[in-house]
This record gives sequence, C-alpha cells and structure tokens, in this order.
Amino acid sequence: MQRLFITVAFLTTLASCVSKKSLVAIKNQNQEIQTQLDQAKASLTDFQTKASQCDAKTAELTKSMGLKDAELQSKTARLKELEDQVDFLKKNNNALFERMSDLSIVSKSGAESIKKSIEMMNDQGNYIRNLNASVQRKDSINLALVSNLKRSLSNISDEDVQIEVKKGVVYVSLSDKMLFKFGSFNVSSSAETVLEKVAKILNDYKEIEILIEGHTDNVPYSGEGLVDNWDLSVKRATSVARMLQTKFKVDPARMIAGGRGEYIPKASNSSGTNRGQNRRTEIIITPKLDQFFNLATPNAGK
Repeated sequence: MQRLFITVAFLTTLASCVSKKSLVAIKNQNQEIQTQLDQAKASLTDFQTKASQCDAKTAELTKSMGLKDAELQSKTARLKELEDQVDFLKKNNNALFERMSDLSIVSKSGAESIKKSIEMMNDQGNYIRNLNASVQRKDSINLALVSNLKRSLSNISDEDVQIEVKKGVVYVSLSDKMLFKFGSFNVSSSAETVLEKVAKILNDYKEIEILIEGHTDNVPYSGEGLVDNWDLSVKRATSVARMLQTKFKVDPARMIAGGRGEYIPKASNSSGTNRGQNRRTEIIITPKLDQFFNLATPNAGK
C-alpha cells in the first residue's frame, strides 16, 4: 500500500513538471508570434507610407503630362490654322498672277515681281511650318526629359532635387547641402548617386546642351583660395561638370559651367531657410542653339 502511494505521488509530481514546461513553452511561442506580428505591422505601415508618397508623385507627374498634352494640342491646332491661311493665300495669289499675266497693262517686269512675291510667301509658309514642327519637337523632348528625370530621382527628397520647365527649358536644381560640405567646392561622395542618375538621362539625349550654374546666398565668404561667393559658385559648377565628364562620360563639348554668385536668388536672404534655397547648383538642359538660329533664317542652308 505504501509503495502504491509513493508511485501515485511520483506520477503526480511528474505530470505537474511536464505541465509547467509546456506552459512555459507555449508562453515563449506566443511571445515570439507577437513579436513577429508587431514587426509585420511595422513593415505594413512603412509600405503604406511609401505607397502614399509614390501615389502623390505619380499624380503630380500625370497632372504635368496632362498640361503638356493640352499645350501640345493647342499648338497643333494653331499650326493647322496657319497652314490653312498659307494654302488660301497661295491659291488666291496664283489665280491673281494668272489673270494679271493676261492683261496688257501688266509689264513683264511687274509680273516677275509678283511671282517673286508669291515665291517669298511660299518660303515664309514653309518656314512657319518648320518652326512650329521644331517647337513641338522641343516640347516633346522636354516632356520626356522631365518624366524620365522625375522617375529616376523619385527616391530623392524634394528639398534636395527640384525639376521644372521654365521658358521652354528643363531645370534640375540640386541643393548645396546635398552636393557639398560647407564652404567646399568638392562634390561629396553621397551626391555621386544622384549625379549618376542625371548623367544617364543626359547621355540618352545627344541633341541637347547642358548649362551648369552655381548659386550662393549673400553671406560673404572667402577661403581655400576663393575670393568671394561668385568665385565659390563658379568652382562648384565646374566641379559638377568635371564629375559628369570624368565619372559618368558626359561629353564635355555639350557642357557650359558658370557661376551666378548671389545675384539671382530664388528667395529673399532674410532667413536661414531662404538662404538654403539660394545655395544651389542648377543643371539647365536646352536644345542646341545653332539649330534654332538656322530656323530663324528661312534661306539658311540654301
């Protein structure tokens, strides 16, 4: 009887130990599951935030493309009007020339003069069509450039990179706090990734020229052999140009580097925030000017 009692007590103690171990294991497993659940929730929140940012930038790009498309349609309609006017004038002038050639009162020299006038009007009509076609082509290139640049630089803060079209050319404005250390004109290693992305787009479009402009605020500065802010802005522009050339193979013959100093600010220098906006380097992407100078002369190339 005593042996039976001892056996029962032993089994009861053993069962109690096993239950405690199982309970501890279950608690540990629950804690691990809860930790994984918290991490999953944090990842989901981060993903939703990034998705919202992406949606906002996509909406902005879609709006910009819609405006450009409307502008292109307006110019196309205007071109059609001009072509109709030219065709109308050509028909009327040809008919007038034929009638006047039959009149004895019109001398041979007079008829030739009228014929030359008609030919000049025909040349002007061709010039208008060529000019409008060139403007439309330039606008299409600008739209493609802006879209590609915004897509490539979508992960960069809007405070550090701004892309816009002004006066028919594309501006890429880069903040100095991203490009340079204070008072330095050596491009920081952290900015190389941004310049590499910009260079890839520039190398895809061989028919554009690149103007690189350095800008500063109005706080006087001198150092490292620099005379003033103007000198610093020039050095920063040439540093960006050299990196685009040497590291990312942008043709130096397409680039112009210059400094504007403090003389074309984006905002008043009355606060630190505004001065930060004024300290920038702008990459200005333009069509090759000689192509448009040729268009300005109807007989160019003849």
